[in-house]
Parts: sequence; structure tokens; C-alpha cells
Amino acid sequence: MAKLFIASDIHGSARFAKLMLERFAEEKADELVILGDVFYHGPRNPLPEEYAPMKVAEMLAPYTDRLLVVKGNCDSDVDAMIAPFEFVNLAQIYVDGAKITLQHGDKYNKDNVPENCGNALIYGHFHTSFVIKKDGRTIANPGSVSLPKDNTKAGYIVIEKGVLTLKALSDAEVLAKEEIL
Repeated sequence: MAKLFIASDIHGSARFAKLMLERFAEEKADELVILGDVFYHGPRNPLPEEYAPMKVAEMLAPYTDRLLVVKGNCDSDVDAMIAPFEFVNLAQIYVDGAKITLQHGDKYNKDNVPENCGNALIYGHFHTSFVIKKDGRTIANPGSVSLPKDNTKAGYIVIEKGVLTLKALSDAEVLAKEEIL
């Protein structure tokens, strides 16, 4: 049984990438999933603290054997050139008997849930963290690690033993918990 750590929307912030990797180590997770928008801040977002995309790439390099990265709307072919990992458009994984669909959120989200998403759909893109149940499925967003919006906390998700837990990046406070089976 693997323990997953899921985060999103780093947007090139070395400060928050470092904090995310510290939480990943503290959680003793087996796999790190990033739901897109890794390096570039995007034209509508402010520069995040310690904006340093190349440094973020260097920080992620040691994790490539335990890293799954979904391509976000701000991830370009140029980003792929500095990335020490591959980007995928969508991933479906099985964890503890649950089928989980991972996408950035620009295509699939709580308002457009794919029929075959399985037990859970997890996405980023909107920079707002939440966990809900919809039509018997768990729908979740860890929010943005560097640029949270709508008075939500920067967060991450841990999945272990069939339970999805949303936590605050700042102090690992549990914000929401939901069984996904």
C-alpha cells in the first residue's frame, strides 16, 4: 500500500517548493504527485515568493523516481526542456483498491467530472483547496502551494489506506478528510 502526497500549482516558487518537499519527507510518503503549473507563474498571477523556476527544477530532480507530474495550463514545451521528469496530460492510478483520476483541472473539475474517473477526481488549477462528495465520488483540490485564492490555505493531499486527507502546507493541520472507497 503506497502513501501518496499530492500538491499543485507551485508556479516557480522555490520557497514553497522547498516547504512542499519538507512536508513530503515528514509525511513519509512513497510517491509525489504534482498536478501541474510547476515552473511558470502565468500571465494572470503575481510572481510568487522566491520565483526561481530553475531552482525548482533542481529541487525536484532527486525525486524523479517517485514523481508523477500532470501538465498544467501554464506548463509549456519550454518548461519540459528544464524538467528532470516527464509531464502527462492525465493519469489514472489505483491506490488501495480505489481508482483515482488526476488532471490539472483546466479540463476536468467538479463541474465537469469524467464518467470513468473512478472513485475520485483530484485536480488543481483553481488555487482553492477543498474536498467534497459528488454522485458517490470524492472530488478534491489541494489548492496552490504558492498562490492560494479565495481565503483558502495553501495545501496538499495525502492518500493512505483509502482515506484522502487535505492538510495545510504551513503546519500540516488537517483541513478535511474523506474515505474514497
